[in-house]
Order: sequence, then C-alpha cells, then structure tokens
Amino acid sequence: MGRNGVCSNYDFNTVDFTWQAIRSLRQGTAIFTMPATPIKCAGAPQKIMYLAEDHFRRTGVRDAIRVVYASATPAIFGVAKYRKALEKVVADRGMQTCFRHSLIEVRGDTREAIFTQLDTKQEVVMKFDLLHVTPPMSAPDFIRESPLADKDGWVEVDKYNLQHPRFPNIFALGDASSLPTSRTGAAIRKEAPVLVENLLAHRAGQPLKAKYNGYSSCPLVTGYGKLILAEFDYDGNPAETFPFDQSKERYSMWLLKRWALPVLYWKGMLKGRA
Repeated sequence: MGRNGVCSNYDFNTVDFTWQAIRSLRQGTAIFTMPATPIKCAGAPQKIMYLAEDHFRRTGVRDAIRVVYASATPAIFGVAKYRKALEKVVADRGMQTCFRHSLIEVRGDTREAIFTQLDTKQEVVMKFDLLHVTPPMSAPDFIRESPLADKDGWVEVDKYNLQHPRFPNIFALGDASSLPTSRTGAAIRKEAPVLVENLLAHRAGQPLKAKYNGYSSCPLVTGYGKLILAEFDYDGNPAETFPFDQSKERYSMWLLKRWALPVLYWKGMLKGRA
C-alpha cells in the first residue's frame, strides 16, 4: 500500500495515496476490486472507479488508460433496475468488467494482481499501473469467534425482527449483523426503529410486531455531478423516495449526496433524530 500504484480508500493512512495515484496516472491499466465478502456499502468500490475514470477524461488521458472493474460478484449490482443502468454507464464509458474474480494476492514490485476465478477456480494474473483495493471484511473477532456468530461470522439474527434465534435477549443490526442486505447507513436508519420497538416488546413480554423489510440505499456516484440513487428491499424491489426514475444519472441526486446526506448523517442519524 502506498507505493507501486497500490492504493485503497479503506484506511486513513492510505486514502491520500489514492488521489495521488489517480492524479499521476497518464497511461496504462487501472484496476478497481470488489472482494468476495459482504462489505460496508457495496457500491463504494464502483464509486471510486467512476470518479477516477471521469478524472482521466477531464485531464485528457482517458484514451491511454484501460479501466477495469474486477469483482467477486456475479454482476455490477444485485438489483435488476440499477444493474441495467450501471451496465449502460460502464458500456458507454468503455470500462471493462471481470466478474467472479476475487483478489487473493498483490505483487507490488512486478505490478501484478492475482485473482481466483470463483467459477473455474483458476488463477488469473492481471498487470496493473494503478490498483485500488477494497479489502475483504468481517465482524470483529470478539463477535466472529463467539457463540453469537453464524457460520460466516456475523451476529445471527432473524432478518425481519432482528432477534437472535438462539439467544432471545440479543438483538443486532448494522455492519456486524447477518442481515442479508447492503451494509449502509440508510439500512441502519430503517433497522434501528425496528430493533428498539422489538427489544422493548421483548422486555415487556409482548410479541415482536415490528418488521424490517430489508430497505437499503446506495447513492452511486457515477462521475462529477452525476448520481444514481438506488433504493431497494430484500426482494430486490425498488423502494424509491422521489417521484421519478432514480436509476437515471441526475445532478439533483448528486447535490443530495454532496450537501444533504452529510447533514442527515452527522446531525440526524448519529444523534437519533432521523
């Protein structure tokens, strides 16, 4: 990390080098990875790719740079409506995708990224000039190694009422839970009221009536001043807030992300007001 073009936005000590690497690249191959584990905001590995690609265009070097998205997932996005929109973005801008590719090794001195192709189990070697790494993620060890964890290491909970199936006095939400939805602030904002209502009902010996439907949101920044606001539930159904097609790139949604959502997060969500 921090040399040979290897960068990552996922650590305070390495994030500055990401911008340095993008800004200094004039030609070659830029690879952006997505791991084979659930991660915080599954759209984030794409966002840095779109912003980097846009920067390459603005500085006149895009034609000399091959942009590759190497992801362990089977598609660009899990919800059909937004997947189709993002596939069009990728195609229109000449980016390449390699799905079911899980990064297992980086050889910095030779600038080689080593992947496992998850369907064939074959090793794939890709040369790079810039490599943005999204690391695999897990719950903290004290959870992953505890009786609370499911087979994958997350706090095991019912996906609707957020209660542990084996320890009824335990409830969980957010990044370390087993909830099969995107790990985003928007998801937690909808999970928290359900958890509170059901926790209080359990303490009072009453039925758990509150239900979480899997709502999550991913503001997908697709370039400077462009954003697709994906909102969806457990079944992959769009659960959109605004009265227009949110699968289209919009400047208005970028403004929402840039100015409104930070205020909602810092002043509202973290203080329990929203």
